[in-house]
Amino acid sequence: MKNIKSLKTIKLLALLFISTLVSVSCSSDDDDDDHDHEEELITTVTYELTNGTDVVTLEFQDLDGEGGANGTYTISGPLTANTTYSGTIELLNETENPADNITLEVEDEGDEHEFFYTSTVSGISVSKDDMDEDGNPIGIETTLVTGDAGTGSLTIVLKHEPTKPNNGTSADAGGSTDLEVSFSISVQ
Repeated sequence: MKNIKSLKTIKLLALLFISTLVSVSCSSDDDDDDHDHEEELITTVTYELTNGTDVVTLEFQDLDGEGGANGTYTISGPLTANTTYSGTIELLNETENPADNITLEVEDEGDEHEFFYTSTVSGISVSKDDMDEDGNPIGIETTLVTGDAGTGSLTIVLKHEPTKPNNGTSADAGGSTDLEVSFSISVQ
């Protein structure tokens, strides 16, 4: 009789153990927190500004990522004063072969991303020309308008999970910063 009770107890404990394993292994990972965002490595940022034959390219490249050698900034020339440029930004991960175009992911997940452009050069304004599925700006396609001649910086910030809509500043948008680069620019 004692053996039967022991056998029943062992079976009951085994069943309880298996039930616990099954319930733990089947738990849902569909939380609405942001833990499933895998940040992509962005090694190259190219912002091309075009007005007819006047093309200015701003490029940041850091092939070894954060923590290694400093990245390099290249600017093909000055912007022209009192001019309207069409702008396009491209993000690449050049540690992959061929390079992975991160811009496509940002575009596909437009409701989860937004670029912010700020300049210390008086008279420069940047408007975002592309929208996500909810009609909020993304900022891959832009219009940049220059004012009078001057020098300063143009800072580009990419936010992940920003508040949308927002007041157009990265500080108000919240979210996390996927990218921040600052170019020394000249308007002539």
